[in-house]
Amino acid sequence: MSTSKELEELQNKRAKLEEESHSLKENQKDLEERIKVLEEKIAVEDLKKSNKATREAISQLESKINELEEKLEQVSHTPETPKPTEEVVSEWNETPEPAEEATLEAEKTMPEEPEEETVTVTALEDSITAPQEVEDKKPSEKKKRKFF
Repeated sequence: MSTSKELEELQNKRAKLEEESHSLKENQKDLEERIKVLEEKIAVEDLKKSNKATREAISQLESKINELEEKLEQVSHTPETPKPTEEVVSEWNETPEPAEEATLEAEKTMPEEPEEETVTVTALEDSITAPQEVEDKKPSEKKKRKFF
């Protein structure tokens, strides 16, 4: 083979390969753009679903508000009847101690047969607390320290 013929064949091969490379790069760009379009479509659909769920939640909240406002109007229009107050009758004629009062109040509020075990903690009015020492140092009483 002559060198000119060989050179011509190599140039033709190179041209075909460059054309194929260009075609492949164009195809790659098209596919990347398609991926971007599909990702945007997915993002749009996700936002639509999110907005729909938010609208439904808002609708439920608005209906709840309307129900509560109607209930408030009904309650405010009905005349209030005072509830009879219950008096605790003590077995002794003296006033019960705070611990006994707490027990009586707990007995009133507890159901006769509790479904679950509960613990009620009541603060006593005349409880004794240990005095707490609080050190209030004036700025002049604090030691001034210099660091070198």
